[in-house]
Amino acid sequence: MKKVFLLVIIICVAGIRTCGCDSIRVVFWNLENFFDYIDGGSSESDNEFSSLGVRRWTKKRFYSKCDAAAKGIFWIADRYGGLPDIIGVAEVENSWVLKQLLDSTPLRKCGYGIIHIDSPDRRGIDVAFLYLKSSLELLDVSVRLPEYMGEKMATRYMLQARMMTRGGRTVDFIVNHHPSKFGGESVSSGKRMAAMAALVSMCDSLKCVGGSDCIVAMGDFNDTPDGSQFRHIDGILCNKGTALHEAGKGTIRYDGKWDLIDMFLVSDCLDSCSEMEICMIPFLFVRDRSHPGYKPFRTYSGPRYQGGVSDHCPVILRINFPQEESGNAQ
Repeated sequence: MKKVFLLVIIICVAGIRTCGCDSIRVVFWNLENFFDYIDGGSSESDNEFSSLGVRRWTKKRFYSKCDAAAKGIFWIADRYGGLPDIIGVAEVENSWVLKQLLDSTPLRKCGYGIIHIDSPDRRGIDVAFLYLKSSLELLDVSVRLPEYMGEKMATRYMLQARMMTRGGRTVDFIVNHHPSKFGGESVSSGKRMAAMAALVSMCDSLKCVGGSDCIVAMGDFNDTPDGSQFRHIDGILCNKGTALHEAGKGTIRYDGKWDLIDMFLVSDCLDSCSEMEICMIPFLFVRDRSHPGYKPFRTYSGPRYQGGVSDHCPVILRINFPQEESGNAQ
């Protein structure tokens, strides 16, 4: 098993080094409460997910999750022809957990960098990026916080990273984790609408002030593509998840039904040259005991430790920039 795993690493890294076309692989993955195991006193969740907390989130369990997540990333690399150039993640506590994910697993051989900024989220979870420093050049980073009823929301930042591809194309990536449906649709929908309005405003600023025409927004939007919040993106971004949703595909499974809440939104210039897929990693699924079929292998089910990585499937977007345009990219 170890020899096979090492072979996958070698193939993936070699594929990245020899790729001559201007193409990128973008992954988004909600890593489900990826906390460290030390109670830093920053939030109730920080205490809950600690060695002495009610979840008994120990060092051993933490590093087991790192190992399983890394194997998931290498499975994606093997399935889709190379390591992801950039990975957007959600529900991570801090930069340290991402550093451990990279340093304690074979991902340390791959040369990923970390982009993370602590947000004011009440649960203490953030979004972040991992990116291949050999594949993408980091140009700029910014954040934005949605406003609701005239006040900044105590939620996750929208994190934007401007990157230069190998072929000289400038792309703005934005990773999101919009407010959940906790409390019910009628109570929470306004907050998701506010978050989407903030994303659209950010895209407008990138286009008007930054001159960007290539935007990839990704994340856990806590709503399916037919949700009311997505009306905000009409004429601004194209939803790459719509066709998958209409086909009954999803990234989470609730009461035996798949829902697509993790997806990519792209600017018009990327719509025709990009394709989104759901990464169904075989060893990160478990039989659904309440309904026929399988579901993602999550870390916890309620208070009970399960040993998986997440209740979300990762999603991937493959972009192949037209060659006639890549040479003139700004």
